[in-house]
Amino acid sequence: MSPFCGVAVAERRLVVVLTPAESKRLIAKAVVKMPVVERARREGRIIVGTGSTNSYVAEEILGPVFPRHQFISGHVIDGGFGSGGGPRLTPFVIQQGQLVSTPWQEALPGLGPQDVVIKGANAVDPQGNAGILLLSPTAGTIGALLGIVTARGVPLIIPVGLEKLVPSVVEASAQAGLGRVTDALDGRTVGLMPVVNGEVVTEIQALSILYGVEAVQLAGGGIGGAEGSVVLVARGTAAAVEQAKAGLAQIKGEPPYGRPATT
Repeated sequence: MSPFCGVAVAERRLVVVLTPAESKRLIAKAVVKMPVVERARREGRIIVGTGSTNSYVAEEILGPVFPRHQFISGHVIDGGFGSGGGPRLTPFVIQQGQLVSTPWQEALPGLGPQDVVIKGANAVDPQGNAGILLLSPTAGTIGALLGIVTARGVPLIIPVGLEKLVPSVVEASAQAGLGRVTDALDGRTVGLMPVVNGEVVTEIQALSILYGVEAVQLAGGGIGGAEGSVVLVARGTAAAVEQAKAGLAQIKGEPPYGRPATT
């Protein structure tokens, strides 16, 4: 029994297995419910960076208005690095809830604390640091964003699944780098940008935002199409757990992300 508001309430626990696609959908639903994002949708601007998880965020904000596979950039596929060689969309800008044609680079100089930047990641560690792989020598989108976001106090939201959990982003970053890494089996070397000032949203934070339950990761992995899955246990009041069960039931069965037309 746990006391809530001075009243003893029976605590319940829920175990759930989420595939990578189900995790992306869960995280996306949580991101759009964050107060800072809701405020920016009403009163400010949102820059949504490219990425597989961010394609789900874009769908939650705008609906399925574009092919999801065109909203990725660098990614891991077939045991190596892909860079979205087919038709690609760029990060886009939402102003007061509406998609606008302003290029994201032109929106950067006017960003402030009332706005939000949403950028995915390739790694996350237990300390809440995110890591973004760099195939570009100029650090790509995050290289252009991070200075302005940091200097101006723009909220930076980083949706990332626990399938990308690593022991330490900072230690890993120190071993990477286009000029530091000397060999690569697929012909490409990479850097890793540590991002320590963003608000990371994994499945754990998503469950708290959406349903008010506390969660921990029990296990990970799988076979037969469940590779990269995470096993979580969530705890809370009976009402909160029932709400989580109902919400997760709607997410279960999310189709796999699939393959882009070219890599």
